Amino acid sequence: MALIKLASTADLKANQMKEVTANGTAILLVNVDGAFYAIGNKCTHRGCALSKGTFSGDTVKCACHGSVFNVKTGEVVHGPAKKPEPKYDLQISGDEILVNL
Repeated sequence: MALIKLASTADLKANQMKEVTANGTAILLVNVDGAFYAIGNKCTHRGCALSKGTFSGDTVKCACHGSVFNVKTGEVVHGPAKKPEPKYDLQISGDEILVNL
């Protein structure tokens, strides 16, 4: 496992999300009130990009079929998805957001 830079803290304002890629893995990076979280960006229902969905509070709603995931844990809040998103552990070093892959 190695730490990989995903973004700078300045790249993502509070209560915003963005798609990033690390080692070929699509990751949804989210800033919830100044705290950063990362989950998979491919919906576990049909593979749509969660970054094209709607982010509100601590959830993201998939634009394709309406599955809702908790961005802090990756857990399914509302189906049709049944499997959670992978959750990635982040580290903040200075202004860099790093993921352990």
